[in-house]
Amino acid sequence: MAHKILVIDDSNVIRTMVRDMLPKGNFEVLEAKDGVQGLNLIQQERPNLIMLDFLLPKMSGWEVFQNIQTQPALQAIPLVLMSGRKEEVTEKLQEPFEYFEFVQKPFDQPQLITAIKTAMAKAKRRPPAGVAPVAPVAPAAPSAVPVASGSSADIQALNAKIASMQAEIDGMKKQMGQILNFIKQRMK
Repeated sequence: MAHKILVIDDSNVIRTMVRDMLPKGNFEVLEAKDGVQGLNLIQQERPNLIMLDFLLPKMSGWEVFQNIQTQPALQAIPLVLMSGRKEEVTEKLQEPFEYFEFVQKPFDQPQLITAIKTAMAKAKRRPPAGVAPVAPVAPAAPSAVPVASGSSADIQALNAKIASMQAEIDGMKKQMGQILNFIKQRMK
């Protein structure tokens, strides 16, 4: 089965360049020359990877990106945003890019391959669709916790939930630290 790679770019040169730079193998390269055609192909073909130009006719890459983000099944597809002007991307999407990769045009084959590999790794880290982030919960008052009424299975289940929530909280703290560091670097 061929891996479907969708290249959405209004430049035939870029679409051809991406196709030629991909390692020879089991790839089917689909092409779209505008955002509307690209979004239609995403929904019809469910590619294994999307290469999306940010500036497109008919529907911008930003609008295509927003459409992808509203559909859980499409969010899981690895995504590489492409643009010759990174500042236009970072105006709308703040770095660090958590679930997709960015490659600045013009790029060479090693940069393209690295961007694809990174996008695939980032897509795997994305939480499954339908899993909402957990808001921090204030600890319950000691009198509100039933001590003797729970079975050991209930207690184990609660301990597992607590451990899971703590891991999510730790992850959020790490992300906040990264955001703060990023802001501090930008302010220098």
